[in-house]
Amino acid sequence: MVTVEEQAIDRARDAASREAWAEAYPLLHALDPARLGPDDQASLADAAWWTSRVEESIVARARAYTGYETAGRPREAAMMAWLLYYEHQLARHTSTAAGWLSRARGQLRDQPECEEQCYLVWVETEEAQERGAFAEAAEKASEMAAIARRCGNTDLLAMSTLAQSGVLLAEGRVAEGLARLDDAMCAATAGELSAFFTGWIYCLGLQASMACADLRRAAEWAEAAMAWCASMPEANNFRGLCRVHRAQVAELSGDWARAADEAAVTCAELLPYETRTAAEAVYVTAGIQRRRGDLTAAEASYARAHELGRDPQPGLSLLHLAQGKAAAAAAGLRGALARENAEEAGLPDRTRLLAAQVEVALALGDLDLSRAAADELAAGARAWEERCGSAHTVLHARAAAARGAVAYAADEEDARALLHRALALWLELGVPYEAAQVRMTLAAAARTGGDEEGARLELQAARAVFTRLGAEPDTRRATALLSGADRRLPGGLTDRETQVLRLVAAGRTNRSIAAELVISEHTVARHLNNIFAKLDVSSRAAATAYAYTHGLA
Repeated sequence: MVTVEEQAIDRARDAASREAWAEAYPLLHALDPARLGPDDQASLADAAWWTSRVEESIVARARAYTGYETAGRPREAAMMAWLLYYEHQLARHTSTAAGWLSRARGQLRDQPECEEQCYLVWVETEEAQERGAFAEAAEKASEMAAIARRCGNTDLLAMSTLAQSGVLLAEGRVAEGLARLDDAMCAATAGELSAFFTGWIYCLGLQASMACADLRRAAEWAEAAMAWCASMPEANNFRGLCRVHRAQVAELSGDWARAADEAAVTCAELLPYETRTAAEAVYVTAGIQRRRGDLTAAEASYARAHELGRDPQPGLSLLHLAQGKAAAAAAGLRGALARENAEEAGLPDRTRLLAAQVEVALALGDLDLSRAAADELAAGARAWEERCGSAHTVLHARAAAARGAVAYAADEEDARALLHRALALWLELGVPYEAAQVRMTLAAAARTGGDEEGARLELQAARAVFTRLGAEPDTRRATALLSGADRRLPGGLTDRETQVLRLVAAGRTNRSIAAELVISEHTVARHLNNIFAKLDVSSRAAATAYAYTHGLA
């Protein structure tokens, strides 16, 4: 006669065999651990992991390892040891992770070729890659593929393709690396892989796409990943890991409401176990709050992201700039750039910092620093083009926008051409907020050149985007500039000349005016010459008197 306990074990095993983890977990968890063999403990570990009970998963997996080792099943023991290595590595428990990796290697040392050895070769691939030994890493990735192919394991063959992609990307062969990445991702979208490996490849592939600043590829794979997550049972630990990338893409694409919602759900799904990915979601939220003008909330979110392990730069410095703390903004970026060594850090990460440095340096009137940062951005974009084979990436748009802003501040003739290039790139990439910011600078450049109609068109287009996004501070700024453009100014002055005249009337020096308007002192002097000529005056005092008598001061 079958006992009640045996019936419970059978129900638990049936749920586990169907990968119905939400159903399997309570059934397995309720059983006496002493009655569970290593296979049942392994199933309990999987069920706990899929339902976001990572600590319980680790405990159950360690019991499974002990059971397999005692039973003389080295391959299964090695698999448990490797998974424990991976979990502890993600949690940054490096010493514990190293111990489990050593156990995995020990279990397989005297075994004939088997699919579990692929995991060890994968580790060797990543270790060689981190040392910069790319030839060795490529050889190891090929060895992993060969073992997977001989063992007939489709999952591990797809992972070996992803490993090969990682080596190529690290080596700087971005176009080739992304092609291999697409191959691995297609295996996931085609339903060729088990659920665990499908989610794993989606997460790692999305990380690689974002690291390469390939917004279109990331957007396509993020939607595919979330469609897969939606088709899975609700107990799916990959949801939050994939969702954060969809939040990042939505933020860049201007769907801020969706980005904020996705970020909030990501945190709920991942905390307290996967803090690093949750921190990225908090950082996305902070950026939206900052642009919408909720500076207090943004400050709290940047602090939370930092607490969870995410460097809050460059967003925090841009927040400080919005708060009028330009010196603090500059100091924060200096520290972040010092930490983010160009050779050690991913190029896209550094370009975000450099783009912010251009903005902050221009606000401080430091044309030399802004030019140096823009030049490094341009050099980085050229290097990236050689690696990825495209001149139409986020990096190229950032570089063009920075060079255009610096050229305008320095009163260089090619400023408008550079800004039009940046605008075209942002529009092509589908990044509306950055495109609207470029339009604001283009409007200023048009006015400086006497093209009031061109300035008005750019301001109107920028304001429409800011209004749609809910970027209230930028909307107010664009509206104010449009209001000024719609007024007939005395003496034939342009809006920028009127701004300079008001500051002259307030007793400001050329240097102070340059810092206030984010232009060079040379440009201020040129505006003053134009003002003197249009007003038929020959001194700052006479210009000041004109300003007061005509309601401009």
